[in-house]
Amino acid sequence: MSADTVARTNGKTAAKPEKPSKVGAAATWADDRLGLAGLAKKNLRKVFPDHWSFMLGEIALWSFVVLLLTGVFLTLWYRPSMAEVVYDGSYSPLRGLEMSEAYMSALHISFDIRGGLLMRQVHHWAAMIFIASMFVHMMRVYFTGAFRKPRELNWVIGCLLLILGTLEGFTGYSLPDDLLSGTGIRAADGFMKSIPVIGTYASFFLFGGEFPGDSIIPRLYTVHVLLIPGVLLALIAAHMLLLVYHKHTQWPGPGRTEGNVVGFPMLPVYAAKAGGFFFIVFGVLTLMGGIITINPVWAYGPYNPAEVTAGSQPDWYMGWPDGALRIMPGIESHFFGLTLSWNVLLPIIVLPGVMFTILLMLPFIESWITQDKRDHHLLQRPRNAPTRTATMVALMTFIGLLWAAGGNDIIAIKMNLSINQITYFIRAAVFIGPVIAFIITRRWCISLQRHDNEKLLHGYESGIIMRDAQGGYSERHLPLPLERAYTLTARDRDEIFVPQLTTDDNGVSSPTARKDKLRGRLSQLWYGDNVQKPTREELDEAHHHAELEHAHEVAMSGHAADGHQFDGRADSVSDNQLSSR
Repeated sequence: MSADTVARTNGKTAAKPEKPSKVGAAATWADDRLGLAGLAKKNLRKVFPDHWSFMLGEIALWSFVVLLLTGVFLTLWYRPSMAEVVYDGSYSPLRGLEMSEAYMSALHISFDIRGGLLMRQVHHWAAMIFIASMFVHMMRVYFTGAFRKPRELNWVIGCLLLILGTLEGFTGYSLPDDLLSGTGIRAADGFMKSIPVIGTYASFFLFGGEFPGDSIIPRLYTVHVLLIPGVLLALIAAHMLLLVYHKHTQWPGPGRTEGNVVGFPMLPVYAAKAGGFFFIVFGVLTLMGGIITINPVWAYGPYNPAEVTAGSQPDWYMGWPDGALRIMPGIESHFFGLTLSWNVLLPIIVLPGVMFTILLMLPFIESWITQDKRDHHLLQRPRNAPTRTATMVALMTFIGLLWAAGGNDIIAIKMNLSINQITYFIRAAVFIGPVIAFIITRRWCISLQRHDNEKLLHGYESGIIMRDAQGGYSERHLPLPLERAYTLTARDRDEIFVPQLTTDDNGVSSPTARKDKLRGRLSQLWYGDNVQKPTREELDEAHHHAELEHAHEVAMSGHAADGHQFDGRADSVSDNQLSSR
């Protein structure tokens, strides 16, 4: 070590080399003006918890990065023009056909650009995984209560990301201008025209005249590569900043409280794991793009308004509104020369708006019912919030049935069933199924709560059968490990909201009396059947009883044995065996 790098003082200031490097001088100059060193040190050492379920959000993030990378590649060769040209490219079945310049460029990317088809398919698969991972990530957030205060705004941002991601997907698969995507655009034109008063004006504005016009592809291209990606980037940045600011949620466990985070620092551990996971996601998407064909536009041919693809269906994330459209009865109304097509307006325009509004409002509805204003950083097991879990399962059942209805023609063909019978069945199931799913899920969660309490009070079933002196048989229960018992008891007790007096001493009614009464009833429905965790007295009494029972069983045994030799929770002991009588 050279002399100029050795500290020459024991003072409070940091030692500096006598001949500072140019890089160090530049860094010092920038830090003096921007103050980045302290900010970077604080955030780069920020702790993140470690659990597999947190990777669901990372899949969405890295899929979006792949979308950006592959999208830039595709932008270099794609031509967003509806000008008519004659194809003379490498794909011989379509040579000599008139098509739009957009469709021809899609064929050119697929067959004439090295790696173009791979990039197209990786881009499409990344879009599928991006939206799917957002769906699953949001369900994880809701089931575990990670949306509660102070993260309601982050939930709203996540919902907006899901909506925009869906719209981005629609604009993306419409760009090739093939027969399948053109059918989707034609359907979108009909959806807009079903809107009363403004529908026809909106269609003329978007298409630049009567359908198909000559402006829709350039406009969708601008929206797809500029407008929505910019908003998505801003929302993702806000989402991540709020994640860092609020700190990450974590599962209950020893040493984990509402005021700390147990995990690994950003550098070097978490950054290395996240970076490695990015390459895993990128590799899987590349493998899917290389071996699984998706959206073969050359097989559909160019779009012709006079033709439609048999069995045409949108991408999966647009399947549920398409299913709602298919099962909706053909209902129309006529008012003063105005026709309202309820069979299109309700399932395509009204229903998605209602569903996304419900999704946005879920945290605020629960907060209003429960009147829980505390900050929450510990996650809940889904079983410990039965009504919340059942609500999401009911919504999932509703969406799943509509999604299945979106393929009613395919189901009828593959299973040799009547498409009318399938449609009638789903019309009834979308109303009955969510109710049944809600009831079953709620009762299931409550039974799991009882099971947790049984394990806390009486221990887990060891699988060891004991025979007493009277000849009776019983299964031996062993106490839970302390870490497991701590996790099961690390939850708050549910408090049912009780309305205050509706009138004062002078008999004047409270202005919030009706609202409080409604909140009290909803709170009773929300929490009323929940099984609360055992009290300290109940645990102490159960443990005392278990100690007496254990002493009695040991006295009956020929050799000392704690039962762990047979349940896989401890090393086997060859010389300790239970005697039989």
